[in-house]
Amino acid sequence: MKENVLLNKSKLLALRIIRLYQYLCEEKKEFVLSKQVLRSGTSIGANVREANRSQSKKEFIAKLNISLKETDETMYWLELLHESNYIETEPYNSIYADTEEILKLLVSIIKSTKKNVKNAECRR
Repeated sequence: MKENVLLNKSKLLALRIIRLYQYLCEEKKEFVLSKQVLRSGTSIGANVREANRSQSKKEFIAKLNISLKETDETMYWLELLHESNYIETEPYNSIYADTEEILKLLVSIIKSTKKNVKNAECRR
């Protein structure tokens, strides 16, 4: 079976987000922003996984668009956590870069899938 880079990276990000959540709750006693980043950060991979089982290209694109929105939201929460000094610069830069990489992958896959759908419709 072919490796799914987006699926793997989004799951690894979810695991990093879970560890970040645990750290924020246990060490920083931060419970509000950490819950938000946990929700959005784990939702990315869940929607990517749903997209891989979609029954149509339209559904595939819709699920990936949800992942894209959740990725952007996760980046927002990470920025707030960093700018409010809950996350140090080095770990922030690392997890933010991983999130940004997923964002770029999602944008690329959505664009190419839309293009392929459009081309298939033109050939009919």
